[in-house]
Amino acid sequence: MPLSMYESSVPVFTRYLAQLTALLQLAEAHVVATKIDPQAILQARLAPDMHPFLSQIQIADDFVLRTCAALAGLEKPDQGAAETSFAGLQARLARTTAFLQTLSPASINGSETRTINSPAGHTVLCLSGQTFLQHYALPNFFFHVSTAYGILRHMGVEIGKRDFDGFHVWS
Repeated sequence: MPLSMYESSVPVFTRYLAQLTALLQLAEAHVVATKIDPQAILQARLAPDMHPFLSQIQIADDFVLRTCAALAGLEKPDQGAAETSFAGLQARLARTTAFLQTLSPASINGSETRTINSPAGHTVLCLSGQTFLQHYALPNFFFHVSTAYGILRHMGVEIGKRDFDGFHVWS
């Protein structure tokens, strides 16, 4: 039996926001242990034309908000100004997780056919809720989570697949 729209969104986003929170803690511990400037990681990029780590986290977080709010028929909560520190990113992820906890299955289920209009670069998408979630929002969320993970690896933070998904165990 296919997962409901709620099961396909809120628990997935909640889990990976927790993984992002843990990655931020590991990155911050790396900064302390190596005595590097936190901005070295926060502003790190995989390529010159890509967003820095800080933005990757914020964009992933924004995908959660704009997706779940749209599926629930709500306005996207305003996160305020862009974050500039590890503490600010942690607080942002905590606010988003708290928002997800306010959503019930009844508020999301049935949104498969709801029309979702959402910006995508220089265009606006007009998709059904199910297509929006499965073919746009989740892939984009994971793109930014994966890019943030890649930046941390590139910067020498000792993380592995277990830190990305929380399932893998390497002994």
